[in-house]
Amino acid sequence: MKLKRKKRNITIAVFSMSDIAFLLLIFIMLVSLINYRVTVNIEYAEAERAPRTQTEKNLEVWLDKYGEIYLNGTHAEYEELENKIIELYNYAPDTRVHIIADRNTHYEEINKILEIFQFHQYRLVSFVVKTDE
Repeated sequence: MKLKRKKRNITIAVFSMSDIAFLLLIFIMLVSLINYRVTVNIEYAEAERAPRTQTEKNLEVWLDKYGEIYLNGTHAEYEELENKIIELYNYAPDTRVHIIADRNTHYEEINKILEIFQFHQYRLVSFVVKTDE
């Protein structure tokens, strides 16, 4: 006995596919907006006024793009910088040191200077950068 198979036309309703895609897009957008950052509620310390630095009390360490060191505008070597840091640490510990480096200075040169400050535990060091105004 031979059975006849009926050919069925199977159709997929695509009318609601755009609605499903739209709902999926909204779901993804909402999930991506959830902030997963954990915060800790602390009370921040506040300063009554910002300390102003006196330019005559600052030591400026300049680095050019070749790694040459200048202390307050005069050429110096690493030994001179180290001696100056020891002198500042002993006689004027509140002196601020500003490191002013050329944009093209290699990080290795800046790191050498920072290692000297770190070794002598001199902590009043800041980097001077140009701001776009």
